[in-house]
Amino acid sequence: MTSDGGQPTLSVRGLKTHFFTREGVVKAVNGISFDVAPGEVLGLVGESGSGKSITGFSVLGLVDAPGRIVEGEILFQGRDLVKLREDELRKLRGSKIAMIFQDPMMTLNPVLRIDTQMVEAVLAHRDISRERALEICREALVKVGIAAPDERLVSYPHQFSGGMRQRVAIAIAFLNEPDLIIADEPTTALDVTIQGQILYEAQNLCRDTGTAMIWITHDLAVVAGLADQISVMYAGRIVEQGSVERVLDAPAHPYTAGLIGSVPGRNQRGQRLFQIPGMTPSLLNLPDGCAFRSRCPQADGTCDVEPPENRTRDGRLVRCVRPLVAQQTDGTAA
Repeated sequence: MTSDGGQPTLSVRGLKTHFFTREGVVKAVNGISFDVAPGEVLGLVGESGSGKSITGFSVLGLVDAPGRIVEGEILFQGRDLVKLREDELRKLRGSKIAMIFQDPMMTLNPVLRIDTQMVEAVLAHRDISRERALEICREALVKVGIAAPDERLVSYPHQFSGGMRQRVAIAIAFLNEPDLIIADEPTTALDVTIQGQILYEAQNLCRDTGTAMIWITHDLAVVAGLADQISVMYAGRIVEQGSVERVLDAPAHPYTAGLIGSVPGRNQRGQRLFQIPGMTPSLLNLPDGCAFRSRCPQADGTCDVEPPENRTRDGRLVRCVRPLVAQQTDGTAA
């Protein structure tokens, strides 16, 4: 349930996505749960390899062999996507649920003109004329900062820069005003000015149409200005979850505190940049207990057991036996 008692657009419960390799089982996503309400932006953050992108692919049913969802529910407007057939999922993709990939060449066909690709994306889900579809495509390109849209529509992807291709991919995701957008680090290749414009349009879309959005990124500055809620992932699990203001102002998990401390600009002039020591553990061979304990400055013998998800006094969830902010006195677990 959402904070106002309504039904969330997306509700993920106990999701596990594993990859079955010759070396062993890679637990890329290992039992995560979260909700995204209509009009809300959830920031999904963490280091590379934490499971962020696989979470997005799992929601859309885009996990290829040897990977598969082994457990959990993905409820989209009350329907469990895990149980849907491929043809049913195909009807949802691009209309009700859209994804912006990190690499725009995963979205764009190099041998088709931009207008062909965009118009097909509209006509596949709407019963409108081609002329109206072209008008919608033109408006979408303008929203993402592409000048001379008529000229760009008749161009091919190879005639665009990398940043321009990414803007086209973002425009395609916006075309049908979906109920859920999953954005996988979509502004990484864009300059700061265009990035700001995309973030502004994303916020407007969510506010005006009630679109829910999952914004996958490693950039905490983007999350701070865009998201309402934040989920911090580490080694396939969510280690902290709550409102952006509470999590970023007073992190409860040592890993979240380390990510915030690693942001450039927080150090005084002449000081070395802070970094979290060590490396993310292999998902093939996760250690017993807390996966972060070998890198945690607060780790002790109590971290040898698997930490539960505790709820703090301010309402957030944190997977740590020694959180940096106080737990509820009754130790209520999620």
